[in-house]
Amino acid sequence: MTQEAESKSARVVVADDQTVVREGIVMLLGLLPGIEVVGAAGDGEEAVALVAGLAPDVVLMDLRMPRCDGVEATRRIRAEHPGTQVVVLTTFADDESLFPALAAGARGYLTKDAGGDEIVRAVHSVLSGDAGLSPGIQRRLLEHLAQPEPGPATPSEPPDGLTAREMEVLLLIAEGLSNPEIARRLHVSTATVKTHINNLFTKTGLKDRAQAVRYAYTKGLVRPPAG
Repeated sequence: MTQEAESKSARVVVADDQTVVREGIVMLLGLLPGIEVVGAAGDGEEAVALVAGLAPDVVLMDLRMPRCDGVEATRRIRAEHPGTQVVVLTTFADDESLFPALAAGARGYLTKDAGGDEIVRAVHSVLSGDAGLSPGIQRRLLEHLAQPEPGPATPSEPPDGLTAREMEVLLLIAEGLSNPEIARRLHVSTATVKTHINNLFTKTGLKDRAQAVRYAYTKGLVRPPAG
């Protein structure tokens, strides 16, 4: 998380169809540093409307809601209001909930047993360009991605014109390292790491770190863990 992200309060909309849960989340967020709740929605339709009117930085999105569920609301928000990021905050951590939400454009995914500190980290992580995934969700994602799809063997040279350094950065992303951790590993600045990430995203057509992890596995650049 950058100092700029830490110092600036993130403007957040909460979307959850259960009134008691929604009010509880709003109350919790009101006690957390670096978070300003600017609105609360009872379903996906209302969440999309609030984003259009308030332009928040982040929506904390429940998934299973009436009228318009969280996945469809996320898809619409990311398509119509790309300046707003979405962090899923849900009871469900199953694959049928996780992967459609990430495919719709959610940059973070937490379950409702997440603590306040974890929510703050996820919100500011997505605003910094990183993924806001709880450790358990990240493990589930990596386990899923570790199941290789049929494809060619490991390429003899980097795919899509990636440089050797961009390949190094990609493989460290696949290990789950953050930008500062990659910078320390490679003995370069965080700004340099961001430049390499922007370049490899441009060359590969990737949009975020979750897609980068999947790309590394499907291209055979990372071996699934044994056993």
